[in-house]
Amino acid sequence: MPLEAVVVLIVVTVVLVLLVAVLSAVAAVLLARSSGASPSSALMRGGVAFGATLTLLALLASTIAGLLP
Repeated sequence: MPLEAVVVLIVVTVVLVLLVAVLSAVAAVLLARSSGASPSSALMRGGVAFGATLTLLALLASTIAGLLP
């Protein structure tokens, strides 16, 4: 596989992972606010959701990379 294709694949993967993490953080903030949490508490929950999603997706990516030849 050419180097340019690998770079494009990595960039697309990083963008998709960040998009999923941001969407999960936004959903956590909106759910926290709708349940009556304060703005600072809702942002804290969003940050935790963002970090947890990034961690989970990084673990998944490293596991898949370890399985490839």
